[in-house]
Amino acid sequence: MRASARYGTASITVIALATLLLWPFLEPAGRRGVLVAAAVAVPLQVASFALLCRFRGELKRFLVVWVGGTLMRMLAIGGVAFLVLRSGSDGVVPTLLALATFFFGLLLLEPMYFRPSEPLTAGSER
Repeated sequence: MRASARYGTASITVIALATLLLWPFLEPAGRRGVLVAAAVAVPLQVASFALLCRFRGELKRFLVVWVGGTLMRMLAIGGVAFLVLRSGSDGVVPTLLALATFFFGLLLLEPMYFRPSEPLTAGSER
């Protein structure tokens, strides 16, 4: 199994467990917010991780993908915040807290599945 598939499976498992642990403590609007946060965080994280794996041997492209993934996460949080605030939903705080927490937790999970195949060097262009 490829690293990105293993990471995706682990990400879904971690998010599912976190959601199950939070579920009894949330109101219905908060529950919807946590599910929305999970639906946004998991695909974005897995896609970002897959791109990092793809360019792990090419320093310049790797850095571009890394910065791009960071910007996409920031834009996702800002976009979700804008949409949730504009909709007038009651679950604003749980949605945004869950989204930021899921992004952070999944970022901490990345090193367990990311093993460079070759050392990164500035001159390693393919």
